[in-house]
Amino acid sequence: MTQTRTALICGISGQDGAYLARLLLQQGYRVVGASRDAQISTFGNLVKLGIRDQVELTSMVLSDFRSVLQVLAKFEPNEIYNLAGQSSVGLSFEQPVETLESISIGTLNLLEGIRFLNRDMRLYNAGSSECFGDTGNLPANEQTPFRPRSPYAVAKAAAFWQVANYREAYGLFACSGILFNHESPLRPERFVTQKIVRAACRIANGSKERLSLGRLDIQRDWGWALEYVEAMWKMLQQPLADDFVIATGETHSLQDFVAAAFTAVNLDWHEHVDADSSLMRPTDIAISRADPSHAASKLGWQARTRMQGVVQNMMEAELQKSL
Repeated sequence: MTQTRTALICGISGQDGAYLARLLLQQGYRVVGASRDAQISTFGNLVKLGIRDQVELTSMVLSDFRSVLQVLAKFEPNEIYNLAGQSSVGLSFEQPVETLESISIGTLNLLEGIRFLNRDMRLYNAGSSECFGDTGNLPANEQTPFRPRSPYAVAKAAAFWQVANYREAYGLFACSGILFNHESPLRPERFVTQKIVRAACRIANGSKERLSLGRLDIQRDWGWALEYVEAMWKMLQQPLADDFVIATGETHSLQDFVAAAFTAVNLDWHEHVDADSSLMRPTDIAISRADPSHAASKLGWQARTRMQGVVQNMMEAELQKSL
């Protein structure tokens, strides 16, 4: 029998962490999930996926090097997936210090822990398309310069270069996935996609509310989160560590997303949506466009679900809850 591989997922309580945990369990991994306080966290997403009892859970504070070192030494994971940290672009303007520390310092502590223990541990770091900033109408690839336009993007950019530095300086197997927007029913409502989906479903069920949104003309590349965690796993199975843009390669406006959600319940979005300038960020990216060809050629990974399918899947899941 081959020895069971151990995977440590930092940020297992989030959307990506939960879907990744399920994927790794299906692959036969021993899955350890780290959270700031595992004793009080409900791990609701793991419960929703029916895998709460199949995952070993431990407390770890990524900004505390001693805490990180203890967990790495105890579980000796073959693969580490760093999905933790403050994950909202909008919130990062209100909590810039927490955002920088949770993302950048947390990533640095993981890298230092692996280097200090000198074990064969592979690290996946969750990068972000926000690092690119506004590239105009040009699709971003792995060679596109970073021009971050939010505290969140600055933190993610710093973490990306820390990973690259440790890979080059110390020979660590460490890579970053530069993920564009990816959604699922596990998204919390502070993300605009879930806000739209839930509001459309409530209105379809008789609610008289109005949906308030910021800019409707922003354009994003939206994919399906369940497919994106497959790309994360594939990155750590490669012979050499490398960074990859993960996206569908298709860009749509937020208005398109809104229209698709309301059309799914036979409503005209114009009759239910208001523009609210107070919801606009200090700086925002007008167009987000991706070139995921490197992932297709090296990982054999391509997105199967496009924006329309993402909206349809999320709407069906939300409507199912009200039955």
